[in-house]
Amino acid sequence: MKNFREAYDKYRNSVNEYLLDFLPRIDEKSSSLNEAMKYSLEAGGKRLRPVLLLAACQFAGGDCKEAMPYACAIEYIHTYSLIHDDLPSMDNDDLRRGKPTNHKVFGDAIATLAGDGLLNTAFETMIKDLYLHFDDTDKMKRRINAMYTVAKHAGVKGMVAGQVSDMEAENQDSSLEMIEYIHINKTGALIVAAVRAGLYLGGADDEMMSNMTTYAEYLGLAYQIADDILDEIGNSSHLGKNTGTDKARKKITYVSKEGLEASLRKLNEYTENAVAAIEGYYDNAEFFRDLVLTLAKRKR
Repeated sequence: MKNFREAYDKYRNSVNEYLLDFLPRIDEKSSSLNEAMKYSLEAGGKRLRPVLLLAACQFAGGDCKEAMPYACAIEYIHTYSLIHDDLPSMDNDDLRRGKPTNHKVFGDAIATLAGDGLLNTAFETMIKDLYLHFDDTDKMKRRINAMYTVAKHAGVKGMVAGQVSDMEAENQDSSLEMIEYIHINKTGALIVAAVRAGLYLGGADDEMMSNMTTYAEYLGLAYQIADDILDEIGNSSHLGKNTGTDKARKKITYVSKEGLEASLRKLNEYTENAVAAIEGYYDNAEFFRDLVLTLAKRKR
């Protein structure tokens, strides 16, 4: 696992180095917007989605440097979703990544607009990169495919739909099918988008795209169940966010529906399925195998 951690940190550090570089200049008259956007971006985090995008691009034979605008864009989208998710009208959280949530510092209105700004900046960043490749049809097609998969999975057929169902399921005795639908969309969709976008940018063939998509789908499911388990038994000081919030808000999760032991078994099942999806790539997929195994055992 040592080599995995070194590789992960290398990807994450690279993302952190460039993360603010693609933000547009904002007029000083709207300086609070600039401060609010940077506040949440600089709060830290695992950078899981951009790391996945860069790793998938490299796995498919692409250049991580060329994929960096898309890696940063998907982190902008993820961060915007966290800002909005924390708002009083949604989950009403006051701690994120070990710091006060955006609306606690800047107020609800500016936090909402900071999320909007990050979402729009994500697409501005990707489109600006597309402009640089009009003379190369192959690279342009790869970038269009990458942008489309990010837009689709982040929108009303993915993450946004999952967030709606998650809120509407509060205080409801939802089915396991509904719980899985929420997990697939609210959490899994952007993870799948990161992997598929990276593969498109790297020039992956159809077989690799299919196998890695299956891997990403199971990774997303495993990640969310692990997150729900941590909300039940984790330490808030380690996690950087409040725990016990799912139970307090009567959110429907696999843990609340099936219990802790069954959730742990399901986590192991999804993890094993993710590993099985990429076993044909042997050591070439070691990073992705170690990633899903590490996330299943995470304590934060």
